[in-house]
Amino acid sequence: MGRAYQNRKESMAKTADAKTKVYSKYGREIYVTAKSGGVDPEGNLTLRSLIDRAKKDQVPSHVIEKALDKAKGAGGENFDPARYEGFGPGNCMIIVDCLTDNPNRTFGDVRTCFNKAKAKLGSQGSVSHMFDHSAIFVFNGDDEEPALDALMEADAEVSDIECEDGKISVFVPHTEYFKAKTALTEALGDIEFDVDEIQFVPTTTTEISGDDVEVFERFLDMLNDLDDVQRVYHNAEIAG
Repeated sequence: MGRAYQNRKESMAKTADAKTKVYSKYGREIYVTAKSGGVDPEGNLTLRSLIDRAKKDQVPSHVIEKALDKAKGAGGENFDPARYEGFGPGNCMIIVDCLTDNPNRTFGDVRTCFNKAKAKLGSQGSVSHMFDHSAIFVFNGDDEEPALDALMEADAEVSDIECEDGKISVFVPHTEYFKAKTALTEALGDIEFDVDEIQFVPTTTTEISGDDVEVFERFLDMLNDLDDVQRVYHNAEIAG
């Protein structure tokens, strides 16, 4: 599986406007996660990991606190997950994960991005079967054996584990996230994770080149600019 998870384009906060969008996406996800699983990070492992990731991405504490306060209240907004799949420039595979309070609007916005890039929006399951839905943990270390022993002891299913350049990368099915993270932290102590999240990892890659590269980058930017889009996954590998 290697470093394939790194091929996902991150939302880079290059301008004040872009930063606002990143903060908004985190705020929405924190709100939804806290609303569904509880506002206490100690009792909601997904929320704790999400907050840690937000802090690493320099999301201001007031944005995080506002989302948590909002989740504590009764009622509030209702956001539902929506996932769209299809084929992008160069016939690469694309998965778009959203949180939306208006599915019709979100579908229309995502479809517009696909159309502008001359990409093809597919049906549910059209490309996701070519991705592993994995929980990924990356942390400092020079020997993966203690981590593997801890995971085996906890009866956690491991898809892959590797040690390279002083980093240990662990891949487990997304359903094993809580079991695996608990096993690692209990066995190895206070770990600072470089990566601690659930992603779609492609099982194969599609090389894109020439004019497709520029269209592909513009396509990703259009998707990431949509307020309802939380993450974009793909299997594209740029030639050269």
